[in-house]
Amino acid sequence: MTEIRELSMWAGIECSVVRIGDAYVDQVVATGHESRPEDLDLIAGLGVEAVRYPVLWERTAPDGLASADWSFADARLARLRELGVRPIVGLVHHGSGPRRTSLLDDSFVSGLAAFARAVAERYPWLEDFTPINEPLTTARFSALYGHWYPHARSDAAFVRALLVECSATRAAMRAIREVVPGARLVQTEDFATIFSTPRLAYQAAFENERRFASLDLLTGRFGRDHALRGFFVGCGAREDELDSFVEDPCPPDVVGINYYVTSDRFLDEHVHKYPPVVRGGNGIESYADVEAVRVRGEGIVGHRGVLDQMWDRYRLPLAFTEVHIGCSPEEQIRWLADAWVAAEAARADGIDVHAVTAWSVFGACDWDSLLVQQRGHYEPGLFDVRGSCVRPTALAHVAEELARTGSSTHPMIDARGWWTSEGRLLYPPASTPGRTACPRSIGPAKTLPPVMIAGAAGTLGRAFARICADRGMPVVAMSRADLDAADGEAAEAAIRAVRPWAVVNAAGYVRVDAAERDRDRCFRENGLVVAALARACSAYGARFATFSSDLVFDGVKGAPYVESDPVAPLGVYGMSKALAERIVAQLHPRALVVRTSAFFGPWDEWNFVRTALAKLRDRRTVLAPTDQVVSPTYVPDLAHAVMTLLVDDASGLWHVANGGAVSWADLAGRAAEAAGVSIDTLVACTTADLALEAPRPAYSALSSERGIVLPSLDDALRRFVESSENDVGGDLLETA
Repeated sequence: MTEIRELSMWAGIECSVVRIGDAYVDQVVATGHESRPEDLDLIAGLGVEAVRYPVLWERTAPDGLASADWSFADARLARLRELGVRPIVGLVHHGSGPRRTSLLDDSFVSGLAAFARAVAERYPWLEDFTPINEPLTTARFSALYGHWYPHARSDAAFVRALLVECSATRAAMRAIREVVPGARLVQTEDFATIFSTPRLAYQAAFENERRFASLDLLTGRFGRDHALRGFFVGCGAREDELDSFVEDPCPPDVVGINYYVTSDRFLDEHVHKYPPVVRGGNGIESYADVEAVRVRGEGIVGHRGVLDQMWDRYRLPLAFTEVHIGCSPEEQIRWLADAWVAAEAARADGIDVHAVTAWSVFGACDWDSLLVQQRGHYEPGLFDVRGSCVRPTALAHVAEELARTGSSTHPMIDARGWWTSEGRLLYPPASTPGRTACPRSIGPAKTLPPVMIAGAAGTLGRAFARICADRGMPVVAMSRADLDAADGEAAEAAIRAVRPWAVVNAAGYVRVDAAERDRDRCFRENGLVVAALARACSAYGARFATFSSDLVFDGVKGAPYVESDPVAPLGVYGMSKALAERIVAQLHPRALVVRTSAFFGPWDEWNFVRTALAKLRDRRTVLAPTDQVVSPTYVPDLAHAVMTLLVDDASGLWHVANGGAVSWADLAGRAAEAAGVSIDTLVACTTADLALEAPRPAYSALSSERGIVLPSLDDALRRFVESSENDVGGDLLETA
């Protein structure tokens, strides 16, 4: 490839098109990228040099070249060219081709070559191609494990599929180069290291050799003395077709490494130590195949170790072509930083590393089940696409910083990722020889700045302290005794002393009915406190989150409220929250204001769900209105979501509640069902029957046009029941 003077940042979009039975699963459709041409401007705005981009055979010419639809590729490639972003074009991404062929059919080879030639002829300015993404992984998932079409499950089918893919790659590049002589092959492959107990060392050795098979074929290394030659021949490979790769290789111009935290594996014959889902075998003996990060005492090989292994074997230019971890945003940026620092260090040691690829720009759907189950499980990438607008995440900010400056200033980046912590181990640790991950830092090692929590003694304050600890974020928790946050000077002094990167205001007046007769105190605690903290955070440059309520609405809409709906509070409590929203917008425009509703959680004694379940278990009467509709919010989900928004540097108004709109009576009934509790003493009533002091909207369910989507209410109730502590009583609706 062209000489790269400095390490480059590339980007990539998840574009898998896999066939499962007779159905195709298309990630470009699932993430909405197909209908958003403006996405390309977002990619260019990251400052990346190149983007892995699909012109996929199945999408473009499902019924043959004569009826091919080039409209998507025409528009998107032209725009990338205008934007100055170099496409690395993929032709098959975990696919098996159009319906008339498959990975076990020789027609796949000639068909892909013909399609590749057509692409080169239509876009002769393209230079970089990945005809088939991860051929070894695709062969395993499609022909050895049977997850994807053609759903075969044998060594023979695996070998045939891999040979077809490598033959097709060679034929495709030959066809492309007849049109574009200087075209370059960027060959990607998932790369793992297999560890094992001594008894299973033979199986680990076999798999550690097998992981190189696709690249060994393409680079002409699969000679008569290759360790896997006998295995391939025994599985039906012909000597002459194996020899043809030696005589006519197609070496990559860049070896693209796709490395995940789950890539490294550990094999253990002591299957009783592991859940059934990870147990399997090789036909000789049974063993568990688990993620090395969860069991190996020494940890994973890590990005630098992978680079060393690939360079030692091939001495070809390298790039990380997929860098992604399905995790919280602070862990995502640390994983990307790990790859970047490893690449820079490798280059300093003479290894030719060209780029690091931030993956996937617009996230991915259902990869938690290898695309087999279509449950809509979405993992954000550099952007979160779940709202009405595509929202940049922390990963986008860090990727752009690395692309433009080679370093990042994100406050969460300097901690080590969870994959280096003792808490990563889920099983009794096993010690095995071999390379291990090297500690890294994007800059000089330093202590992470803390999160400061105001109102730490309350429901929200305790929850945030707990969630921050779970996510490895230092916390300075301040109760009302520690800080009178309504005192502006005290608030500024506290922030100067703590030096937090973010402040979460969990303080406030929460007694909805008492507020009607305690107006001054309610406005002081919900207004002055917010004003003082917002002003101090703005002056200091700290991120700031505070909370509002569904009670800022009057309920006349009769449908879930979104962030842009006008407020019209009915009671004093709602009025104080609406005032606080205006104050924050004026004093700290980059602040985060979260409207939420009807808390319940496992660490709080006083919430409606806990109280209702306690009374139902004791056969006491529970009065719950049917004429108030709300969106209940599971506090752990709320805390996680808000911390994610803070890490992403999101701002403005957000509605955050679990999916669902229910009456209080319905909520009690669904909680009882989840807990296996009788509802014989649940009595439906009206709000008027409760004689509450504060007026409440009849309908205050929340929805979001901005994109944070919490799990469903039923899912939250299930988790609440599983994690709840001892039942305690309380007054219904008082703090709702």
